[in-house]
Amino acid sequence: MQLYGILTYMYETVEIDGSLGEGGGQILRTALSLSCITGRSLRLFNIRQGRKRPGLMPQHVTCVNAAAAISNARVSGNEKGSSELSFVPERVKPGDYAFDIKTAGSCSLVFQTVLPALILLDRQSDITIKGGTHVPFSPTYDYISDVFLPMLGRLGVKVEASIVRHGFYPKGGGEVRFRLHPVKTVRGLQLVSRGALVSVCGHSGVSNLPLSIAERQKTSVLQHLPLTDIDLRVMDVPSYGQGTFIFLKGEYENGLAGFSSLGERGKPAEAVGKEAAELLIAFNDSLACLEPHLADQLVLYLCLAREDSCFTTSPVLRST
Repeated sequence: MQLYGILTYMYETVEIDGSLGEGGGQILRTALSLSCITGRSLRLFNIRQGRKRPGLMPQHVTCVNAAAAISNARVSGNEKGSSELSFVPERVKPGDYAFDIKTAGSCSLVFQTVLPALILLDRQSDITIKGGTHVPFSPTYDYISDVFLPMLGRLGVKVEASIVRHGFYPKGGGEVRFRLHPVKTVRGLQLVSRGALVSVCGHSGVSNLPLSIAERQKTSVLQHLPLTDIDLRVMDVPSYGQGTFIFLKGEYENGLAGFSSLGERGKPAEAVGKEAAELLIAFNDSLACLEPHLADQLVLYLCLAREDSCFTTSPVLRST
């Protein structure tokens, strides 16, 4: 059996070589989710060997500790820099949970680690996570709230999301909250025809910077998108640091797609807007129903569904 790595069943323990496939943190997060769901003990080694700085980073340690908290797991190796982890879960319990990454590590990725196990319980759970909400190499909060969760809703998964404060690199300090409702049955997904583009909306935001930067980002999007009707709001959002971002959501007859671009020092506002617009254009020019990041994120839930599923995506995310 292969799932982001090689799994070998030894008694009750699943062993995973984290260097295979992408060799990144997704192997860890998926393994933790499945360990909580199945009750199987986990041994993960060569953690994040495909990255410049291998081993667990603070964000990944928080993912481990969050999974341990909801399942009362016995854990060893859950410290920064660790390349090997032992995780022995007990029963997952619903409740009110709060996790603080203490860096600009991604709140979204911590949330996605514990979500699959908690929705399968008989009572709701509330989760508060502090850290980065709009940071590189992870889904932004907007993507989670406006694309990922609505698409999960089509599978019968109901989650309410809210943001208290945005968090940008390097200060972090963002805060997001989620209310997870129990799911009796996860439905399958049949999505092979995307249908026509119905609308494009989104927002261009800044924090602790001139609002004119957000206006320039918006103007850049409008210049590069060959569409006439785009609902794009300009926002000044609260955070402890400085940051800029743009988020675009494409609504099609049979699905949703989201695209984000983040500002950084030395990156013109015009480049931020153009980047987001080009991502949407590339997807719209394809025949795919799901953009590749959404397809990657939905696969685990489709594995839990009692119905067969099928969808099209382009391109398939490749290992690096």
